[in-house]
Amino acid sequence: MTAQALAGALADDGRRRVFAAIVLDGGDVAAVAARAGLPARQVVTAVRRLTDAGLIVDTGGELRVDVDRLREAARTSGPATRSEDPEQRVLRIFLRDGVLVGLPAQRGRRRVLLAHVAGSFEPGVRYPERRVDEMLRRWCDGGGTDHVTLRRHLVDECLLAREQGVYWRIGPDRTSARRSGSGRSC
Repeated sequence: MTAQALAGALADDGRRRVFAAIVLDGGDVAAVAARAGLPARQVVTAVRRLTDAGLIVDTGGELRVDVDRLREAARTSGPATRSEDPEQRVLRIFLRDGVLVGLPAQRGRRRVLLAHVAGSFEPGVRYPERRVDEMLRRWCDGGGTDHVTLRRHLVDECLLAREQGVYWRIGPDRTSARRSGSGRSC
């Protein structure tokens, strides 16, 4: 968890109220909603965002602060330096423990993240769709996106090519998709 992710998660008044209610006494969504004085629907949305940010955990309906993760963030997170590589910054923001926490809305940042994911596929190797799904699920496990969306973005950005349920990583010359007859002009 980065300081930026923490600040973003707590930037909303409603999320701060929900977080404070969980800090004070935990409980389920109904108890937190009553304590925070917010509608349950708003609490559910806030809980999802706070969980994605790594601030809270839901242990079978019981919401609590993830104290261990906060301590870890306090020990390891330092301020980002201006000299940090922009690509590394994107990866630091959108990857947590090798899992995507979300996909950036900005195409350039999304492309950096997708290129990183595409690196897990060997150039020249053909993968059946089932294997591609298995590999992409690891990137999405408990994160902010699903493997189908990720697969679609990889194909749309011409990082993976597909033909009749078989996928392969497109090499640096980007002509392999055109030669194979996939119809895409990447």
